[in-house]
Amino acid sequence: MSDAAQPSAAEVRAAAEAVKAALDRHLDAVERRSGEDDPAVYAAFNELAATAEAYDELLYDVYDEVTPFEIPGDDTLPAYAGPEEPSALSVLIRRDYAVVEPPRLLAQAQRVADLDPDVDADAPGSTAGVVGSSVHAALGVLFGEYEPDEIASRHKEFGLEEGDSTLWVAAADRPAEPGDWLGAPFDQADPQRVICRFDVSAVFDEETDPDEDGLDDEDALDEDALDDGTLDDEGGGVRGRGTAPRG
Repeated sequence: MSDAAQPSAAEVRAAAEAVKAALDRHLDAVERRSGEDDPAVYAAFNELAATAEAYDELLYDVYDEVTPFEIPGDDTLPAYAGPEEPSALSVLIRRDYAVVEPPRLLAQAQRVADLDPDVDADAPGSTAGVVGSSVHAALGVLFGEYEPDEIASRHKEFGLEEGDSTLWVAAADRPAEPGDWLGAPFDQADPQRVICRFDVSAVFDEETDPDEDGLDDEDALDEDALDDGTLDDEGGGVRGRGTAPRG
């Protein structure tokens, strides 16, 4: 941040006062709430979260300090506003991976390249000769050879480690024309048209501990089954979360 744009100490103080006022309004809303889903409480919560975030940013910019508070994000979907009887749908998927064993990744990619009869390693621009030494080229070969679901079920073979993933099933008015959205596949995603959603994250492992639930080792989920895809996200319970279909 340039010196000209640097916020002042007075702005930090004003932001702190705004947090204090938002705290009072939030407590007042909680004390006066009319029920479990009182909109006034939600509004006061969101105002408090916004003012706390603004204060935290200013505090860091001016004093290089942070607050000890973390406002939890709201990852719930808005109310469904799509057609009651969808005639088309879009399935939006994101899966994250970490490259944890580069040698394994490189070896697998080189094996695929070596077995491809249509690849000429001596042709100009060919990557066949470098996939065994370039992670970038190796990833291109593997994701070009295997379907995403096969990558997901065999990720350990390729030296990858699963991160978070999410799948959204969204209603559409009509099937898209060929090539319509390929340049920007996620730009038109509308959360209000999501029929159901399934999330997978390691954070759910922390929230649900089989030992705390009174389950013994035989009752605990078989991690190998999760790895090879024999348990789906919705059925797994520990590693996945799903929303019920809507609309």
